[in-house]
Amino acid sequence: MARIGAHVSIAGGVDNAVTNQLDVGGNCGQIFTHSPQVWQDPNIGAEEATQFQNGTAEQLAGPWVIHTSYLVNLCTPKADLRAKSIDSLQREIDAAQTLDIEYVNVHLGAHTGAGVENGLTNAVSALDELNIPDDVTVLIESDAGSGTKLGGEFEHLATVLDRSKQDLDVCLDTAHAFAAGYDLSTEDGVNETVATFDDVIGLEHLRCIHLNDSKHGCGTNKDEHAHIGEGRIGVEGMTAIVNHPELRSVPLVLETPTENGKGFEWNIDRVKELRT
Repeated sequence: MARIGAHVSIAGGVDNAVTNQLDVGGNCGQIFTHSPQVWQDPNIGAEEATQFQNGTAEQLAGPWVIHTSYLVNLCTPKADLRAKSIDSLQREIDAAQTLDIEYVNVHLGAHTGAGVENGLTNAVSALDELNIPDDVTVLIESDAGSGTKLGGEFEHLATVLDRSKQDLDVCLDTAHAFAAGYDLSTEDGVNETVATFDDVIGLEHLRCIHLNDSKHGCGTNKDEHAHIGEGRIGVEGMTAIVNHPELRSVPLVLETPTENGKGFEWNIDRVKELRT
């Protein structure tokens, strides 16, 4: 069974995410436990947690992913931001365990002038302070690589996985990878990128794909998502991604826009059409 879903709202209670996922035709997906623009603790009641677990088990294939706050910066050299980031990520991990969610997704963040090596060292040390239970895995997400943000190069992700004492894995965002310079617009480009990922990181660490087209060109470092097949990755690239033999079993989670009369339902249907 193909596992395809979207990042859906939990407005009114986290258990509503199950219905919201079904409404757009998804069978797996991603959520924020709170607004990603603020420092806020997940506030999940026991009843809604149980309803979320039961609804997922009965109606979805899974898995679910919790995406952390956008404020989290594991690479930061600033002590106060580092402490807030570690605390916020730990609370998301705890929420994942409460909800029986397998994955917590996080960006490495930006080194803000400290340099790549120091930024990666900061990220590893921050991750190593976490208490991660055996049934939750932290996924490091690939980045578009703008400014001093790290994670745009596969080598950044591999370094963190190699140096951390934690059992970490990776979420590959197709729009981010494309913006970072990995050409996913052709079948040959997809094949080359998958081979590079395997050589540098290892495909055994790829646990989730954020399937997004890109409004901007390869290597521009501009992060703006487009509808599936209607961006610069395009139909050929998206078809190659969703049908690549090494990627077919990886869950696909869409973060595509809602615009031009198209939302998640249209994009999920589009992925299903492209998948042969």
